[in-house]
Amino acid sequence: MNGKNVSTYNRAARMIASIFGVLAGVGGLTHGIGETLQGNVAPSGITIYSWTEGPIATSMGGDPAMTVVPNLLITGWLTIVISIIMMVFAAAFIQRKGGGLIQILLSIVMLLTGGGFAPPVVGILAGIAGLGIRSPLAGWRKRLSAKIRDFLALLWPWIFGICVINGVFLVIGSLILVYFFALNNPGLFVNSFFLAIISLILSIITGIAYDLQKGVRSAGALR
Repeated sequence: MNGKNVSTYNRAARMIASIFGVLAGVGGLTHGIGETLQGNVAPSGITIYSWTEGPIATSMGGDPAMTVVPNLLITGWLTIVISIIMMVFAAAFIQRKGGGLIQILLSIVMLLTGGGFAPPVVGILAGIAGLGIRSPLAGWRKRLSAKIRDFLALLWPWIFGICVINGVFLVIGSLILVYFFALNNPGLFVNSFFLAIISLILSIITGIAYDLQKGVRSAGALR
């Protein structure tokens, strides 16, 4: 299977891994900025609040996170650096060999160094999708009948669209609502996070079917 065929077969996987890897990086960056603003102080424990002042602290529960680094300033800078690396990698290099695994590892490091909980989880799921970018998906081809595959492939654009809209709302829209409209509704953001996880998992599953379907059509056209 050459590079051209892999690109055709795994378009959905690449889109999921790239877009949500970038969103995870943006989310981690938000945490890192709040941690650096707290200054050169030691955290009270492994679990911390990324923001202790301002709209995020009052309207979003302080953006909880965890860190194994005993200094909030260093934690924040590490989070910022890892988040930027995540965004650049997801946008430009995720399709390379081992890209999905690298994204998963970056997400784990982000989790341990103050990047919050939601961004690393989204990044890990995006990395799992990235594992399929260069894969022929042979195991899935055996498990999914043609009818099920076609049905799931038909659903993918819709589920993926909902997933992207919700993801952008969770990472960017929530900040706009909090800072510019003073919205104080933490439950809305928690529910958006749960929707993000569910829709992302469904996007990965239906995306596999979509890539398989496109691969079958492309293989047929090349005969």
